[in-house]
Amino acid sequence: MKKYLAEMVGTMVLVLMGCGVAVSLNCSSNCGEVANAATVIGTSLAFGLSVVAMAYAIGGISGCHINPAITLGCLLSKRINGKDAAMYMLFQVIGAFIGSAILYALTSNVEGLDGTGANACQDGVSIVGGLIAEIVFTCVFVLVVLGTTDSKKGAGNFAGLAIGLSLVLVHLVCIRYTGTSVNPARSIAPAVFQGGEALDQLWLFVVGPFVGAAIAAGIWKIIGEEK
Repeated sequence: MKKYLAEMVGTMVLVLMGCGVAVSLNCSSNCGEVANAATVIGTSLAFGLSVVAMAYAIGGISGCHINPAITLGCLLSKRINGKDAAMYMLFQVIGAFIGSAILYALTSNVEGLDGTGANACQDGVSIVGGLIAEIVFTCVFVLVVLGTTDSKKGAGNFAGLAIGLSLVLVHLVCIRYTGTSVNPARSIAPAVFQGGEALDQLWLFVVGPFVGAAIAAGIWKIIGEEK
């Protein structure tokens, strides 16, 4: 239970800090139209630094997945069993709802702050384009996770830093297209609180990351395993 609770707390922090900065910097509802360089960089750093912080806080307890896509990648790579994977995903979503609830309570009555950092395809980006973006960038992110945390070929104590920096990079590229999810839990809770277009497109931010994670696990199996 401790590792499940650790995943819940870690995901709560990721959503509260990452989405919180996105809302505060006005990069939550229509980044393609309103975001400038500082907005994109600030939001990207918030998500990446949240992962770095939690990696070193709870990594020794649960491995710090705080993302159902990472958990799926680990399951397909046989680093976690089915029961733990299901419980990880459940508690990650619970943590995301806690983080979103706190953010909603903080921002709902503040003038000029709108939304909970939910994902949606940005102006000019089709559903197909958004799906491709989420698949590709989740694949890249999960591949980094699988590589840096490998027991023999990984980055050891620097894995958390490498993973966090890779998430910064993914956000820098992908925010303009989908607001960047690459994490179903991070999208589910904010979409439920925000509703509207974010809820209508929620399937994209669940399917895309899971497909990307499965592809990453397949790639790592080919290039990373000895046999």
